[in-house]
Amino acid sequence: MPRYTVHVRGEWLAVPCLSSTNTIEWLGKEAVRRYMKNKPDNGGFASVEEVKFYIRRCKGLGLLDLDDTVGDALEDNEFVEVVIEGDIMSPDFIPSQPEGVHLYSKYREPEQYISLDGNSLTTEDLVNLGKGLYKIKLTAEAEAKVKESREVIERIVKEQTVVYGITTGFGKFARTVIPNSKLRELQVNLVRSHSAGVGKPLTPERTRMLLALRINVLAKGYSGISLETLKQVIEVFNASCLPYIPEKGTVGASGDLAPLSHLALGLIGEGKMWSPKSGWADAKYVLEAHGLKPITLRPKEGLALINGTQMITSLGCEAVERAGAIARQADIIAALTLEVLKGTTRAFDTDIHAVRPHRGQAEVAFRFRSLLDSDHHPSEIAESHRFCDRVQDAYTMRCCPQALDYLAIGVHELAAISERRIERLCNPSLSELPAFLVTEGGLNSGFMIAHCTAAALVSENKALCHPSSVDSLSTSAATEDHVSMGGWAARKALRVIEHVEQVLAIELLAACQGIEFLRPLRTTTPLEKVYDLVRSVVRPWIKDRFMAPDIEAAHRLLVEQKVWEVAKPYIEKYRREHIPESRPISPTAFSLGSLRMSADDSHDHRHQNEL
Repeated sequence: MPRYTVHVRGEWLAVPCLSSTNTIEWLGKEAVRRYMKNKPDNGGFASVEEVKFYIRRCKGLGLLDLDDTVGDALEDNEFVEVVIEGDIMSPDFIPSQPEGVHLYSKYREPEQYISLDGNSLTTEDLVNLGKGLYKIKLTAEAEAKVKESREVIERIVKEQTVVYGITTGFGKFARTVIPNSKLRELQVNLVRSHSAGVGKPLTPERTRMLLALRINVLAKGYSGISLETLKQVIEVFNASCLPYIPEKGTVGASGDLAPLSHLALGLIGEGKMWSPKSGWADAKYVLEAHGLKPITLRPKEGLALINGTQMITSLGCEAVERAGAIARQADIIAALTLEVLKGTTRAFDTDIHAVRPHRGQAEVAFRFRSLLDSDHHPSEIAESHRFCDRVQDAYTMRCCPQALDYLAIGVHELAAISERRIERLCNPSLSELPAFLVTEGGLNSGFMIAHCTAAALVSENKALCHPSSVDSLSTSAATEDHVSMGGWAARKALRVIEHVEQVLAIELLAACQGIEFLRPLRTTTPLEKVYDLVRSVVRPWIKDRFMAPDIEAAHRLLVEQKVWEVAKPYIEKYRREHIPESRPISPTAFSLGSLRMSADDSHDHRHQNEL
């Protein structure tokens, strides 16, 4: 017998259907009838018949025809929503789909697995797990360690030994001994009481990362969780059933207690949960729709699920990966701007950077050479100013930059310098280009406000770069008298990185627009490929038009690392041909350093013969 989960005015109702020939209208009326039955005042209705409504799917929000049969229109256990005419949507209503979830309309359950042992997971693996590219399984070694640690917990309970968090209360209540008969209740109470976060829920990708990282920590075999419970958690992850985890509420003391408690709350079938199949619904219904049962917590298991820093760490991993990606691509965009502004490559010569011991600086300089070296990639633009009389470029053209508070500060510099290069591209007194990179200036404003947007983002980053760690407060009755504020540091770092990506997207568009005014001259082959990539999604700026979609399209190229993918083969080919002069380094090794040169480091323009 098919059944459906129906949302009516904030209530989730399981509605069995005796016949697949029943209509969608019948399903709506039956759901409303059950809703009225649960309300003392019948929900304000005299009868079901007077209720006017329409029905839509929770996944995708598609409207359903009331005359269709449930057998034709719905899948078994599908989630739908009854919207009553005249109702005003509550501002507290949890939408059926979280932000950005349209990406899940094409969600395909992964077939490949990543084996977790608690020690081998990389940041790249974690980001890919967040994207839903893999399922999880445990190694045999991890399973053995988990079993062994659980045996320790069972002995403690059996022998009634007083151990914090197992047979005692928590925090200030650490000296309160709990009888064996209430040890399971203790764990459930812990999860419920600590689920006190606020704010928007984490995105599906970030929730998957958080859950995957918690599984990885539990796989180490030190937490005391049972293998049976851990396997249930893994089944929830593999089904992409994701609990509602508010982004605010952690101070980083004893871990991310509030976010991880919300995670555990969904696992025990309470609170809200989301999956690509169901959208948002009560956790117990989402689990049931995927053939899963809520977890029954054993002694110590609530604490095992919530006592960690996986929100800080998972968001930090995303920040590191995105910072590395944008730092690599920032070099490519800066090289394109340097070419448009007819700058010199002498500032990036091997001999200059061999003097300094900074590997990140040397790598950035190497990338510039690999993209701009005229011997390998002839440039008509470079040839056009070989014999100009300029001696030196501005710092922003030859000084390009390479922990979570420190990560935010370091990556912010990429945007700060990028914004100054956008200024040079837009300002005719600093370039040989039309004002704001547009013809018929005055009638058209071109990149005038795009540059203002970049400046606004850089200014906002300056405030966001204030270290969270200096704002520690005492919590938990002074038991946690100095806390890390790591959760805010991680979320803040991601906001900074997103702003950096957006500023560099604007510079990428501006540099490509600058190329238009230098035609028919062509730049180097790799930079022409970058130009072609941008033009595949954004057409040249002939006259003013709606610019925000262009910025978003360029931003998407950077987020998906398309710019890096286009330029990387040329950089690596150049590396192979110049092995003696460079050593490959970690992609993010340069992200916290900077390529900074004094005015004496390079006085030469591309046409000069002496250093």
